[in-house]
Amino acid sequence: MIQKKASLDIKAVAKDLRAGSRAALARAITLVESRRGDHQAAARELVQMLLPDTGKAVRVGITGSPGVGKSTTIDALGSYLIEQGHKVAVLAVDPSSARSGGSILGDKTRMARLAASDHAYIRPSPSSGTLGGVAAKTREAMLLCEAAGFDVILVETVGIGQSETAVCDMTDFFLALMLPGGGDELQGIKKGLVELADMIAINKADGDNLKRANITAADYRGALHILSPRSEHWHPPVVTYSALTGKGIAELWQKILDHRKAMNASGDFAARRREQQVKWMWSMLEQRMLARLRTEASVRARVKKIEADVADGRVTPALAAEHILELLQ
Repeated sequence: MIQKKASLDIKAVAKDLRAGSRAALARAITLVESRRGDHQAAARELVQMLLPDTGKAVRVGITGSPGVGKSTTIDALGSYLIEQGHKVAVLAVDPSSARSGGSILGDKTRMARLAASDHAYIRPSPSSGTLGGVAAKTREAMLLCEAAGFDVILVETVGIGQSETAVCDMTDFFLALMLPGGGDELQGIKKGLVELADMIAINKADGDNLKRANITAADYRGALHILSPRSEHWHPPVVTYSALTGKGIAELWQKILDHRKAMNASGDFAARRREQQVKWMWSMLEQRMLARLRTEASVRARVKKIEADVADGRVTPALAAEHILELLQ
C-alpha cells in the first residue's frame, strides 16, 4: 500500500514538473540529491518517467580558476539568452564545507539578474566531496530541468581538481574561461584542460585589460595549434569578451550554436551523447557499489575487519580488494 502511494506521488510530481512548476522541480532535485534508499528508488522512477521529455536542451559546461568570473559570465550570458527567448537553468556546484557538507559560496548572490528572472532557475548544490567537485546528482538534475522546459543548461564547476573532466562528460559544449595575461601565466595552463575545451574565452577584455586580453588570446591560439582537437570537425576558437560590460557575449553564444551545428552535421553530437550515457551508467554503478559497502550492516562489518588486516600488514591491499569484491557477489 505504501509503495502504491509513493508511485502516485511520483506521477503527480512528474505532471507538475512537465507543466513547468518550479516548486515541483525543486522537490524533484531534492529527491534526487537525497541519500535515503527510498528517496533514491523514487528518484530513479521519476527520472525514467521523464526521460522522453529530456535531451533537447543545449548543455554547456563552464569552468575556470577561481576569480576568472564564472558566475558573472553566467549571469551575463543567461540574461542575454533570456532576452532571446530561452529558458535557462544553472546548476552551480559549490565547494562543500568539510565540517557540515553545506555550500560555501553563494551563487545566487553572484547572479543577481538571473536570480530575479522567472525564466531562469539557479540550483547551487554542495559537491559533498564528490571527485572533481561535481555533485554526484548533477546529471539527473540536468534531465529534470530539461523536462521542466529549460532549453539551455549551464553547469558551473568549482574549477579545481578533475571537475573539468566530469563536466565535459555530461555536457555538449565545454567552455574554459581564462584571464588576460601571457608569459608565465600561459606556461602554467593545464594541457588537459585546453585539450578538453571546445572554446577558450578570455574574460575582462575591457578598459586597460583590452590589449592584454587580445595578446593572451593570440597566445592561446598559438598553443592550440600544437594540440589535437577533440573532433576533426571542430577546431576550438579563442575569443575575448567582457562579462562586466556584456561585450562579446552574443558572439560567445553564436560560437556555441556553430559548434552544435557542426557536430550535428558530422554525427559527432549523437555519438558524444551516446558515449556520455554509457559513462554515466558506469559512474552510477560505481556509486551504488560503494554505497552498498558503506550501508549494509553485514557487509560493512566485514569490510572494517579487512581494513584492519590491511592496516596491520596482515593482508596486502590487492588481496583485500579481491576479498571486498567477493562480498558484492
